[in-house]
Amino acid sequence: MPDPETSIFQYLNYLAKHKWYVFCECAKRGIFWRGLVHDWSKFLPSEFLPYYRHFYGQQDRGRDETGYYKPAETGDYDFELAWLLHVSRNKHHWQFWILPCDEDGTGAPTDTKIYEMPEKYRKEMLADWIGAGKAQGATGVEFWWERNRSKLLLGPATRDWLEREITGIALRNIEKGLENDDDDDEFADNDLPKHWMDQ
Repeated sequence: MPDPETSIFQYLNYLAKHKWYVFCECAKRGIFWRGLVHDWSKFLPSEFLPYYRHFYGQQDRGRDETGYYKPAETGDYDFELAWLLHVSRNKHHWQFWILPCDEDGTGAPTDTKIYEMPEKYRKEMLADWIGAGKAQGATGVEFWWERNRSKLLLGPATRDWLEREITGIALRNIEKGLENDDDDDEFADNDLPKHWMDQ
């Protein structure tokens, strides 16, 4: 079992790196305030403790080989509830903009309404994806997007915007001759668990 004190500091270290990278990406997109307040709810006990236990506890319950995971299917009730609280508190998550509809009176969702994300939250979501990847030394967001975009419920305008933005990132990386958009790898840390896009 990992030393709880050490692993708490590892998680705090990861959160600090993630927030720094997201802030930098938000600044590039002109949304400084969103970068500053990004993911502050993760420091609330209702999110911090379940996330810490899930990713830094007895076993790392990270993500699949593509970097994706289904937060509602982890088998960790406390983490799943913390995830629900997190996406309900943070509009930069696409899940915030999903409304299950009960149209037949049975109580079971029969349809899903997908709302468009306002531009500032789209930008923050993209910054979050890039920042999470950088915090973990993962490959560029364009590779993650290619493998996982079909799993995300997004409004057409939101999806089109992401396609354009991520294509632009990929083209700039090709022009630079880079595999991804990481300009500064000084924060690479092999002690971090192998999960990313931690939201």
